[in-house]
Amino acid sequence: MHAPASPPTARKAALAFIFVTVLLDILAFGVVIPVLPRLIKQMAGGDMVSAAHWVGVIATVFAVVQFFCNPIQGALSDRFGRRPVILLSNLGLGLDFILMAVVQTLPWLVVARVISGMTAASFSTANAYLADVTPPDKRAAAFGALGAAFGVGFVLGPALGGTLGDIDLRLPFWLAAGLALANFCYGFFVLPESLPRERRSARFDARRANPVGALLLLRRYPQVYALAAVVFLSQLAHYVLNTTFVLYADYRYGWGPQAVGFTLGFVGICNGVVQALLVGRIVSRFGERRAIFAGLTFGALGFAWQGLATTGWLSLAAIPLLALWGCAGPATQALVTRQVDPGEQGRLQGALAGLTSLAGILGPSLYTQIFGWSIDKNSPVHLPGAAFLLAASLLLAALVVAWKATRPAADAAPAADAAGP
Repeated sequence: MHAPASPPTARKAALAFIFVTVLLDILAFGVVIPVLPRLIKQMAGGDMVSAAHWVGVIATVFAVVQFFCNPIQGALSDRFGRRPVILLSNLGLGLDFILMAVVQTLPWLVVARVISGMTAASFSTANAYLADVTPPDKRAAAFGALGAAFGVGFVLGPALGGTLGDIDLRLPFWLAAGLALANFCYGFFVLPESLPRERRSARFDARRANPVGALLLLRRYPQVYALAAVVFLSQLAHYVLNTTFVLYADYRYGWGPQAVGFTLGFVGICNGVVQALLVGRIVSRFGERRAIFAGLTFGALGFAWQGLATTGWLSLAAIPLLALWGCAGPATQALVTRQVDPGEQGRLQGALAGLTSLAGILGPSLYTQIFGWSIDKNSPVHLPGAAFLLAASLLLAALVVAWKATRPAADAAPAADAAGP
């Protein structure tokens, strides 16, 4: 079931390649985070409630497209290799960011996000890449290193995007396009293939390269199917940050693009420290199961804190708690990849990415509608942090599911998790 371990030197080189690939990708995404909601607000005539509605619509469209395209991309990577999928993703994203930089109306911005949803495959394929080149007992630390790339990207990207956004709201999109296209060039000349021909799927099965077929793959592995629910609930909670935080910070704390950018940079520093320095140690010391429990608990506390914080300085104190939530993701990924055959790792990651997209279909409209309702002058309750409190509740639900999902495995095979129940 498991892939043979790669030689240590080759594995380290491959990890370095994929680390840089993901770093450049997250930099490209990070620079537009502080400005995209404000650009939407500008196109919507400056109305905050209308902007919240359009942010939800655009994010939902993006997620719907990803929901259908991610399983296709995962199956393609199992059949033809990880490298071409990553390269096409980066090329498509670069061209899409150029389109986003020049459009003048909200419908065209929706079209741009459709293209982005079709091509944004490198994150799930990168996870499959790591599973290809990393032995099972090292995967949690490897996924943590990938999380560190996200952290570094979020240190530099939002801070840079916020600074450039103060000059011109469209300038960060041009920078993002340059980064994505540079990543394409980097991958074309440097990134090696991780999946040998003999380990690839014999054919591309269109019947399985769809959301339903991907979910049926998860059902073949009972623990994976249960942990997939944890992934879904966690991602659904995470969308409160993607869709609501910028508008929330603008409304409640009066933060502009630069303040939001520096705040997200602080988020990136905290996440980078946790992913690079703590995840591997925590999993090694306490086991994957307890790492999941601890991460989800810290995440729930962080969201609750964020939702109740009445000042910007108080909200900053929630960030380290949310960073510790990052222990849960790599530990969950490590448990999941152990259960699946090497030739199906791409489809597995495509299925998990499909669940993330499903969360993205539900989350943006859910959170932006709650946020818009909670600040509307006609609302019976004024609670701007209501969306964050809902996210905290979802992580508590994920904690309960994780407890039940991992208990049989922990009881039956304590060697798989040194900590046990």
